[in-house]
Amino acid sequence: MHPSNRQRKNASAMKLVGKLLGLFRVAAGLTQAQLANAVGVQVETIASIEQGRRSLLPDLASRLDQLLETKGALATAVENMPEVDLVPAWAEQYMDLERTALALSWYDNQVLPGLLQTEAYARAVFRNRVPGFSEEKIAIQTASRLERQEILHRSEPPTISFVIWEPVVRLQLVDDETHVEQLRHLRTCGTLPGVSLQILPLSHRTHAGLNGPFILLETPDFQHVAYSETQRGSLLVCDPDEVSILSQKYAMLRAQALSPADTLGLLDRLLGEQ
Repeated sequence: MHPSNRQRKNASAMKLVGKLLGLFRVAAGLTQAQLANAVGVQVETIASIEQGRRSLLPDLASRLDQLLETKGALATAVENMPEVDLVPAWAEQYMDLERTALALSWYDNQVLPGLLQTEAYARAVFRNRVPGFSEEKIAIQTASRLERQEILHRSEPPTISFVIWEPVVRLQLVDDETHVEQLRHLRTCGTLPGVSLQILPLSHRTHAGLNGPFILLETPDFQHVAYSETQRGSLLVCDPDEVSILSQKYAMLRAQALSPADTLGLLDRLLGEQ
């Protein structure tokens, strides 16, 4: 089944929270536009939450409770929401956030970030999946991954920081020629406006990211969330304390990694070795 056709396990709960918000808003005598303006978000955000198409995040729930005088009802509902679907990296909820993010901070120590992969590299990643994908599904997922990369080339792109562990850059999932193509593509991406690319060298004796990859996002409503993947699923992290811990890890990773200029120099040396 294509990811867009999957039913989220928490879809019913999201709709319930959305109905509650709509009920409280109407009781307060506010339109969606008035409520959005009062809490500093876009009208589409309020509309999407009320329709159950978008999760209500904890900090926004608290602000809405205060404004609507609902005695913490929305924050309590959000706190007791079922866990987000354990689905792969193309999870709809994360994809929605990625498309509209003001800023992304991405650490990877397994494969190159999806936003930086060539088509051949992306196909190789999906071909290494166990249990295996059919060729049709590999094609669908590869196309979806490449489509996501359009955010790098917008006239006003988000601010994106990448930190990648050096073994990932050296990992050769493809033939020699295609590997060189991927390295060149990586270097090109490192010079795009709004992109900061840093490699954490293998020789560095401190490493703040040994527990695995994760992504930090800032939404158009200036909310901060995180996303991480495991062997059997993925998790959207909204709790401010947990997001803060990952933000601290990312700050340390940036300090431990090569500077963007030195990273380009390392990629030049790797290309010279080919």
